[in-house]
Amino acid sequence: MTFTTSDGTLSFDYPATWVIRDPAGEAPLGGEFVDVVNAAGKQMAALRTNIVTGAECGDQQPYLLIDSQPMQALAEPGAADQSPPRFVFEARGDFAAKEASPPTYASYGITMMPEETGPTSCPMFQLFLWPPSGALFGQAYDPTKNTTPGDPGLPYLEKAKLYATTAEYQDVRKMITSLRPAGNGGATGTGTVTEPAK
Repeated sequence: MTFTTSDGTLSFDYPATWVIRDPAGEAPLGGEFVDVVNAAGKQMAALRTNIVTGAECGDQQPYLLIDSQPMQALAEPGAADQSPPRFVFEARGDFAAKEASPPTYASYGITMMPEETGPTSCPMFQLFLWPPSGALFGQAYDPTKNTTPGDPGLPYLEKAKLYATTAEYQDVRKMITSLRPAGNGGATGTGTVTEPAK
């Protein structure tokens, strides 16, 4: 299945058993405001546009990169001096912590930040440039929403690494990395869902 945002600018593919919630007009600053939920009704990702993208590097935390893939389709024309957007599943914080609690958290989404090279990193910045300002497509990893195998007593970041081995995660990854400029060049209307050609 393919979803195109109501402003006609972005499209992405998602599993046929998942559902798009497109509460048009609810975004506080305008822009797109879409949630994707699985067959059990659990949110797998959120798409938001018209988000301010400024970021500052605060306290650095222990860093874990679980997965990464470039997303050249979202690169801004003429922005050769910036890192192209990429999909990431990454984590920060205490590797022994049993639950997510600042500063320990994991999240998957799209970032413009260059790939980290050391054991510590600035806080997460999973936003990318998209007119008129920026956008996000992803969400924090939550073992109560994200079906994760293994011992429920494992540390939170160990569960995040296990989640990356699941079919559900592969569906999430395929969906987020399919995000691209829509082909209809800015048509208006409500969000649309199209079935794949058979």
